[in-house]
Amino acid sequence: MGKRIVLALGGNALGNNLPEQMKAVKKTAAAIVDLIEEGDELVIVHGNGPQVGMIQNAMTELVRSDPERYIPCPLSVCVAMSQGYIGYDLQNALREEMLDRGIDQGVATVLTQVEVDPEDPAFAHPTKPIGSFMTQEEAMHLVKERDYEVVEDAGRGWRRVVASPDPISIVEIDTIRSLVETNHTVVACGGGGIPVFKTEGHHLKGAAAVIDKDFAAERLAEQLNADCLIILTAVEKVAVNFNKPDVKWLDELTVEQAQSYIEEGQFAPGSMLPKVEAALRFVQSAPGREALITLLEKARDGIEGKTGTRFVR
Repeated sequence: MGKRIVLALGGNALGNNLPEQMKAVKKTAAAIVDLIEEGDELVIVHGNGPQVGMIQNAMTELVRSDPERYIPCPLSVCVAMSQGYIGYDLQNALREEMLDRGIDQGVATVLTQVEVDPEDPAFAHPTKPIGSFMTQEEAMHLVKERDYEVVEDAGRGWRRVVASPDPISIVEIDTIRSLVETNHTVVACGGGGIPVFKTEGHHLKGAAAVIDKDFAAERLAEQLNADCLIILTAVEKVAVNFNKPDVKWLDELTVEQAQSYIEEGQFAPGSMLPKVEAALRFVQSAPGREALITLLEKARDGIEGKTGTRFVR
């Protein structure tokens, strides 16, 4: 029996535009199908930081060009758009890769809503980076022109930040579970899911926010009763003293060690910190659950214990 795995894939691994994405998903699909060949059940959660920013910027320019004809597009709708077009490329690449290897399995993208609390304090303190990296001059221009909030992102440049509330529940969880149980690889909770909150009756209203895809993947993994949460990033292992001469790469982290490093401020907010926190949540949620942080191309080696940072209770 293979494992049921939720795989969190960073949006930056998919490129910053459509041509880059079409190339990137081929490499991504090959690494994911390596796991499927081992008999594992895969549910893929992808980021959308560059993509949702691109979509919203395009929509903003459209409104500016003809304000009488076009109306502003809510951020929640931009998240839905990013789920659709990224999922489209991913599922096509995965299907092609599986057929090339003789694997008869369905692939489906589920447009996924994720419930959040409208009173979540995150709405008062935006922290989630979206859009492409900018120079400080470009960022300050957007602050002045569009009233954006921006931050310097881990030494890589400046980015816009929006609210990032905690995910409460995956709305389409029953649909996702049914697909997994009928031999489908599923792409779900794209970009962390479309953030919604309950209003009168059964209505779900979109929220002006982007949910961190690592926390959404963790909530999805819990609700699916997954065996393993794998968070893929730009480094092979988690490190302390990152980018310093005394950097230390970590093979394993206990809950206590990880919490101690978090208190020391070892992990950058909006970068490695949410990945570590999501991994901790998952391994603490029930006995026997595993979490791993590593590179995309090292995912299979990581499951076999050859690399990556493994989180243990």
